[in-house]
Amino acid sequence: MTKSDQDAIDSFSPFFKFYYQQTQSPKAASWLLFLTILVLCILVYKLGFAKKLPLLKSAIIYIFLFMGCTLLTFLGIFLPIVEGLVVAALILIIYKIRLNKEKKAGTFDN
Repeated sequence: MTKSDQDAIDSFSPFFKFYYQQTQSPKAASWLLFLTILVLCILVYKLGFAKKLPLLKSAIIYIFLFMGCTLLTFLGIFLPIVEGLVVAALILIIYKIRLNKEKKAGTFDN
């Protein structure tokens, strides 16, 4: 491996670098990054923004979410997109847990 190859690998985002080091294949690492981003985007959408919608409207939203994740994958090779989605998911999970506790305790004010 040349120095320029190592410099390129060092400029990858942490998740993409991890996937690349595990698979030694840029194509496989890209697919793993895409799947990670897609799962995290769906999780963040469901936790924070999803409303009860008819099936066709939900399908349209998930199609656009899928298309947006392809763009995020290209950005996620060098930028910390996955890390931001993990933080967003954790914040929303904590919020949902606290909201459910308050609803059960009866102290939730709408």
